[in-house]
Amino acid sequence: QVQLVESGGGLVQAGGSLRLSCAASGRTFSSYAMGWFRQAPGKEREFVAGITWSGASTYYADSMKGRFTISRDNAKNTMYLQMNSLKPEDTAVYYCAADFSSPYVPHIATTTREYDIWGQGTQVTVSS
Repeated sequence: QVQLVESGGGLVQAGGSLRLSCAASGRTFSSYAMGWFRQAPGKEREFVAGITWSGASTYYADSMKGRFTISRDNAKNTMYLQMNSLKPEDTAVYYCAADFSSPYVPHIATTTREYDIWGQGTQVTVSS
């Protein structure tokens, strides 16, 4: 069974940057779309960014666009989320996920139900 492990979270001041990593073990996700989600206390898990299997296409939620960059290194079986210009409202647990519904598709899912495998999450806290 594949496992996804996020890392790179922490405490940062507003305007700062963090880079999150999502490493897979047990199975490669190089043929599948991936995504980042986040969940703040008392709120629903929301889509942050997604990337196709090859990394050729990306998609971002409006509030992330221009600040966050999703990327992947399939040779290392790792996905990244570069977060710049962080705001206090970015504070949340960030999760990586894999869409194993079908390989080599250009589609990027934006709902939690469309993803099959989830990491345990990494905490990002942005102070004001």
